[in-house]
Amino acid sequence: MSPADVRGSSTATRRFRVYRYKRGDPGWRFDPFEVPVGPRTTVLDALRWIQLHRDGSLALRHSCFHALACVTLADPLGSTITVEPLANIPVLTDLVVDMGQVFARFPDEIGTVRMSEKPSRASPPDGIDTYERFEDCIECGLCLSACPVSATSDAYVGPAALAAAQRLLEEPRGVDPERILDWAGDPAGAWRCHAAFECTEACPSNVRPAERIMALRGALAAGRRTVATVTPG
Repeated sequence: MSPADVRGSSTATRRFRVYRYKRGDPGWRFDPFEVPVGPRTTVLDALRWIQLHRDGSLALRHSCFHALACVTLADPLGSTITVEPLANIPVLTDLVVDMGQVFARFPDEIGTVRMSEKPSRASPPDGIDTYERFEDCIECGLCLSACPVSATSDAYVGPAALAAAQRLLEEPRGVDPERILDWAGDPAGAWRCHAAFECTEACPSNVRPAERIMALRGALAAGRRTVATVTPG
């Protein structure tokens, strides 16, 4: 059964041009696939259909199911849809990039998951020892992919890491703010940003990394240990 069968009764055909690269290949290429799509078929649905029905060697990664290809509908994208891996991040194979290169840019103090504080009179439900807290950033790498500075400099730490650093200044969580400011003030840190705001435009989780980088710059310029909280506009 195709994604079109599951997600809509009327079907159409879309031509997908999918980026392909395997280790040992002399170079990369685009492979074409004719894919049946319905009105609710997402790009991820279509790629999974290619995997299941046309080429099982196609490598792709998905996890959160609430951003990027997971929610982008294929039908409105036109008759030919080109799918490429994230830019500015090394490609491992096909559409899979080396996310380790993204996480390596973060300062050591920034963790993906941490124990969450809770109101003093609150208690976890039965069977749960403690709460965990998840930040809005889903570590997708889109901001780094969209950043024009990252396209020209491997040394630049990038918008995701800088936005996370600014969050630590808002809420230090036991971290030394001076250490974070020293890290952000490096030549490859906050001052390397060109304020193009492409990262904020690309972010699917409303983290608004560009605004956070500007707040981080303000803290660096003023020598402050904390910065004002960035709130939605």
